[in-house]
Amino acid sequence: MSGTNMTAFKTIVIKEIRRYLRIWLQTVLPPMVTTALYFIIFGRLIGRQIGDIEGHSYMDYIVPGLILMAVITNSYANVVSSFYGAKFSHYVEEMLIAPIPNTLILLGFVAGGVARGLTVGAAVTVVAAFFTHLQIHNPAVVLAVVVLTSTLFALGGFINAVYAKSFDDISIVPTFILTPLTYLGGIFYSIDMLPHVWHQISLFNPILYMINAFRYGILGVSDIPLTTAFGVILLFIGLLFGFALFLLHRGVGLKN
Repeated sequence: MSGTNMTAFKTIVIKEIRRYLRIWLQTVLPPMVTTALYFIIFGRLIGRQIGDIEGHSYMDYIVPGLILMAVITNSYANVVSSFYGAKFSHYVEEMLIAPIPNTLILLGFVAGGVARGLTVGAAVTVVAAFFTHLQIHNPAVVLAVVVLTSTLFALGGFINAVYAKSFDDISIVPTFILTPLTYLGGIFYSIDMLPHVWHQISLFNPILYMINAFRYGILGVSDIPLTTAFGVILLFIGLLFGFALFLLHRGVGLKN
């Protein structure tokens, strides 16, 4: 990577990080408050009625899912809002005509989304420490899953922003697709608790593999083999990255 390209990449990433840190009361604090409410309502009140799952208290069992849910939503939200803002303000054209490879433009926005996802994930983990006794089973798996997952959904946010024609359009996918898939991805339960039909249907939810891999990294338990989970995550990253880059090359939603 040449010095000019590296400077361009760093500029995009730094701009993205400053953007969400400047409004941390809207980007970092709300997930912390929401997670605390989940622990109080689901962990302490409902969890007492459920009991242990796979040898762990219900409070401990839902920790990985809640952390990863915050990572997913914030990685996605950062890129979709930022890139659509670039389209709306028409400064995305300046990046497209600049001597910067489209790959670096894409990676810059994705890196910004990953940075926000990791920041919020760390903040939510601090909140979780007040409610549970976190003992990470495999730090390498935890780090790998959280980085890969935030990368995947940052790419998803980029694609959503490319197709969006109004600010309303950037909320359709998170509301009607992302949120249902997240809540049905095994955050609050093990899929082994489901009837056979719903168990099989759940296997088509890609978020299930991410949450279970992350749960393995923290608790050492998973409903999905770890290699399968990583394979699914990497497959989706490859598909979305290729598609996002294709859209950028073709100028879909960017050129009149």
